[in-house]
This record gives sequence, C-alpha cells and structure tokens, in this order.
Amino acid sequence: MCGIAGIIYKEGTSVTKEILKKMTNKMLHRGPDAEGFYMNGNFGFGHRRLAIIDTSNSGNQPFLFKNKVLTFNGAIYNYIELKTELEKQGYIFHTNCDTEILIASYDYWGEKCVEKFNGMWAFAIFDAAKNKIFCSRDRFGVKPFYYFTDDKKFIFASEIKAILEIEKITEVNLQTLLQFIAVNLTEQSNETFFKGIYKLQGSHNLVYCLNTNTFEIYKYYDIPFHKDISKLNLEESAKLFQQEIERAIKLRLRSDVNIGAALSGGLDSSFLVTVSSKILSERNEKLNVISVGSRNPDNDESEYSKLVSEYLHLTQDLIYPDKKDFKDSIIKVITSQEEPFGGLAIYMQNFLMSETNKLGIKVLLDGQGADEILLGYSRYTAAYLRNHSFFKNSKFLLNLRSHYDISILKGGLYYLYFSVYWIRKMGILFRARGLKAKYKHSIDFTLMKNLTKSYSNIFQMQRIEIFWAQIPELLRFEDKNSMAFSIETRLPFLDYKFVETCLSINNHFKIYKGWSKYILRKNLSEKLPDKITWRKRKIGFDAPTDEWWPYSETILEKINTSKIIQELYSKKIKSLRNREMQWKLYNIAIWEEAFNMKITN
Repeated sequence: MCGIAGIIYKEGTSVTKEILKKMTNKMLHRGPDAEGFYMNGNFGFGHRRLAIIDTSNSGNQPFLFKNKVLTFNGAIYNYIELKTELEKQGYIFHTNCDTEILIASYDYWGEKCVEKFNGMWAFAIFDAAKNKIFCSRDRFGVKPFYYFTDDKKFIFASEIKAILEIEKITEVNLQTLLQFIAVNLTEQSNETFFKGIYKLQGSHNLVYCLNTNTFEIYKYYDIPFHKDISKLNLEESAKLFQQEIERAIKLRLRSDVNIGAALSGGLDSSFLVTVSSKILSERNEKLNVISVGSRNPDNDESEYSKLVSEYLHLTQDLIYPDKKDFKDSIIKVITSQEEPFGGLAIYMQNFLMSETNKLGIKVLLDGQGADEILLGYSRYTAAYLRNHSFFKNSKFLLNLRSHYDISILKGGLYYLYFSVYWIRKMGILFRARGLKAKYKHSIDFTLMKNLTKSYSNIFQMQRIEIFWAQIPELLRFEDKNSMAFSIETRLPFLDYKFVETCLSINNHFKIYKGWSKYILRKNLSEKLPDKITWRKRKIGFDAPTDEWWPYSETILEKINTSKIIQELYSKKIKSLRNREMQWKLYNIAIWEEAFNMKITN
C-alpha cells in the first residue's frame, strides 16, 4: 500500500524531481517507509512506499524491469502463484515482492495481465518499446486513482491533494455536490467534487499514448453470473461459500508485517475474525482484534465484540472515543477525506485506524462488502418483495420484525420507496426543497432511476450497488481513513471470485425464512454463541451523534456563512432539524474553507 504520482507535460517541458516531490510530500502518510522518483524528459513518476511484502529496499519504487517502469499502490495477493507461472516461462526474479511480479506479468501478458491479478491496485507502467503509459485500477476500486488533464499536462495521483499541488482547482463540481445533498450518491460517474479532477473507475484501464498525447479508457471486467452455482442446493452453496471465503482470507494473510482485524461485534466482522483466527491458529499464530465502542448504549456493540474475543480467546484492543476526540478531529478528518461525506460514522472508523497504528499493526482485515453481496441491508427487503409471489411475501413480512428488526409497516414503506421510482424521486425533491429552482431542476436522476428499476432483478441491483451506488463510496472512506495512519486494509469479502460466487448463489439462501445473510449465519452457527450468530439489530460503527455533535445555533451559523450554501439555497436556513442534512451542509462549509472551494456560474 503506497502513494503514487505522475506528470506528463504535453508541450515537452521537462519534469523535475522537485515538482514530483511536491506531490509525494502530500502523501507521506501513505508511504512512510521510502520514496522514489523516475524522470524521463517530459514525464515522470513519484512514489511513497508502505512496505508490506519483502520489506527490503529491493522493493522500492518506481521499479525498473527491462525497458519498463512501474509505480504501484496496492497488493497482488496471488503473486506467489503468478511467480511460479512466470518462472515456467523463463522469468528470473531478484526480489520476493509482488511489485516485481506485477511488472513481469505486464511484460508477459501485456494489458491483459490485470485479468490474472487477485488483489487491489492502482498503478502506472511506462512501456518504452510502445512509448505509452498503461494505468489500471482494481476491479472494485479499492485503491484510488485520480487524474487531471488539460491542453498542457496530464497529472495522476493516489490523492486529490497531490494534484492540487500542481493544479490549483477551487471550482466545485456542481452536479456531484447536488447528488450528495439530495440523492445521497456521489460515485455514479468518474467525476469528483473538484471540477476537472476525475477518478479512473474500478475495472478500468487507462492507456496514455506519449506520441500523440491522447488517452483511452476501457473496462476490462464485469461480474459474471454463474448458472451452475445458482443451481446448487443450500448445503452445497454453504460448502462453496465457506471454501471461497477461506481461500480469500488465506490470500490476504500473506504479509511480512503484523496483521490484525477490525471487530465491531456485528455479524460480518465476527465471521471474518472467526475464520481468520482459525487459519492463523493452525500456523501457531494469533490474531489481534481492534474494536471501537460507544458510551451510548443505543449504538454500542462493544458487548458483542467482547463476547467474540473472549469466546475465540483473542487479544482485543477496545477503545471508547469521546466528544473531545471527535472535536479535535473534525477538521482533520474532513481534510484527509478530501471530499464531503454524509455522517459521523467515518470518525469511528478513523479512530479505529488511529488505534491500529498505535499498536504497530500495518495490515488490517476488514469486513467491507458483505452487506452488498449478501443482501444484508434492510432496504434489500424491497428487492426480495418485488421478486416473489404474494404468498411468499406475506410469510416474509411476518418475519421482518423478528429477523430484520423492522416492522411490517416499515418493510412495506421500504418496498414503496426503494422500488417505485416516482416515490423515490419525490423523496429526493423533498430533501432538495430549499435549493434554488435552477439547481433543483438540474439534479441528474439517471443512476437513481436505474437503481430503482434494478430492484426487479436482484443480481443487477447488487451489481449497481457494487460498481456505482454503494461500495465505491465506502471504499473511498476506508482508503482515506486507513492510509491517514499508514494502514493497509484488506477486504476478503471483496475478493472478486468470492463476489462472483455470492452474487450467483440462489437468493433464497441469502434471505431465508426472513433471516438476512442466512448463508453466512449458517456457516457461523456453532462456531460462535447464538447471541452473535442470530443477532437482528445492525449497528456497525455508528457514532453517538447527539452526544458528540449536539444541535446548536453555532452549527446553523457555520452553515449560513458558507458562500456555497448561500449560492445553492434560495434563502437563509433558519431551522434545520434533520441531523443528516445538518452534517452534510456543515461538512460542505468546513470543506469549502479547507480547500478554498467556490461555485463558478
């Protein structure tokens, strides 16, 4: 896990180490172990290294291999298997790192090398023979790749701040901001909150031709549906599920530094910790777990995380952040996230990463992705209802309170809101009611319409959630929070083969007799107490918002002093009781100051 940067001057100006260093200095936290630079006339690469596999200097970057140069952020988990395959083709390796395997894979397979990788990555390779730069981002966008281009230059980096060192962009991307405020979606396109700064989306490659100073972007992967898996019965599906998650975890336990795991006490992290600790115990190794609790019992899961830790005989580090911790971190986290975010749960994750760093753990397993691939969120009940008969729906609704912790009425409302487009659109327009008419009318409803339509096809709904609606945003939060403390997070539930398996498994085994994520619960049964396995209420890293950030007139004052808010809204906001919207607008106001942002009409 590292920080990458690069510049191409289209008019022939030479790239200097000093200009690259300005960019990499903004990403010291991403790679505290080493730095490196490569300059070649009008283009150059910069790199900050966080050493995880082969921590010797031989793995430092930019990495030269034959007539190719690589700057790489991420991890190729199946590098050992690829190394064996390449050695059979006559390749000789001089390091034990995945970096050398990556560039050798490109040397042998060309651009199709990414189809061989199981991992997370964002990289750029200079290919001297073809005079091109080949860039790629992993299938689900775990690792970031931002870029800016105009008539004079092309810039890329792992973080927006690095690009801003070269190109002082202060103009807000209006559509992205409106989507954030009204639609609750921000990752539906390749655009960011900064106008002119883009992201290479997951499953995409970017090929830059140095001869013509042009580039093309193309998609190299989509999630296939495996009919043979969908035909398996419950026992066969459960066995395959367990085999695949164990394989995914074993790959992600490959490391030359300390590994820990995030444990909230919820179903996903408890399952992940259970499987991981068993694998490590077979190697006579022990898993350390890190947990964040809340002093507010309404959103505290520490009781459950303690129970899991004690039952599995794990070493747990449990912290309880308080109001002062939050207050001291408000601006710092907004700045490190670089773009506005919708709630205080981001701070809980941030505190967990900070504690992980203090413990000297550099690699952290996390349960991101399980809800999306196993239909864990309550709103997915709408998709289930839309895809089944009245009789099955009646039985399902009767089980909602006991298994999903929501009432029959709420289940019905979920169905109407998430699967009926015009109702959902009305909800969005209600959230946008204070905006000036010209802004309200310019909101793009395309993704929301497609997402609502997809509730009639659960596979397509999950696909949209993974590529555009849900996962990309969560991964953005996770990357910024973890890398702020030089932590590499690894996400077994988002192993692409495991994702394919779960999306192909019969949906009746994901929601079974009213139980969410049933196939996971089935495999966890008897490995942990029923109090964990058959929990109903989902909390996660929910922050005690009212305690940490109580409503006050100071919040409204801050919101109303924002030039961006003044431009967007038709009049001064005198009353705002919706806590979610309060935070969004307050976040925008702080972000505006931190990055000197403005709306340009």
